[in-house]
Amino acid sequence: MVDYSRIILYNGFILLVGTTSICISFLILESFMVNRVTRILGIIILLAVLGFFAWVTDAPAYLGHQPATCNNCHVMDAQYENWYHGAHAQFAACTDCHLPHQNIASYYLFKGYSGMKDVLSFTFKTYPDAIRATKQTDGIIQANCIRCHAGTVENIVAGAQPFDRTCWSCHRSIAHGERGLSLSPSQDTEVYGK
Repeated sequence: MVDYSRIILYNGFILLVGTTSICISFLILESFMVNRVTRILGIIILLAVLGFFAWVTDAPAYLGHQPATCNNCHVMDAQYENWYHGAHAQFAACTDCHLPHQNIASYYLFKGYSGMKDVLSFTFKTYPDAIRATKQTDGIIQANCIRCHAGTVENIVAGAQPFDRTCWSCHRSIAHGERGLSLSPSQDTEVYGK
């Protein structure tokens, strides 16, 4: 199950830091501004800088669900290429599998949390050589497999399969294609546990 309290706290912290930064900027601007016209000009400049930042980084694209957006970081090249040549490319985007779909709030909260984690990981180069879903994301992906393939899963669950297995235990190459297409040096299940 997804721990939304941690996600909410993390996003709340990011929002608090951003809001505090803007307030401090206004206080600094206010101390240097002597009249109303220069204060308005300062606000316009601040908004222009923020707008330019949003345009340069293509920030609105991250609110969408295009797989090419997920591939903006070069560390995701192998995952994107494997998905692009895999069976799900015609039917599902990254967000269809990797984000929760219980409601719009959980969707965007986790999207923000996951996105900020990815940005920080990419910026500070702390991402692993072999990128794998976390335990938290495993639960989300499993729930989405079941959500999209409910009829098939119902037939499987009625059989003698153990309930502790994930869909990709058997269907390893379905979502992202064959593992051999990865840039990672080793695809050993025992090493990565997946």
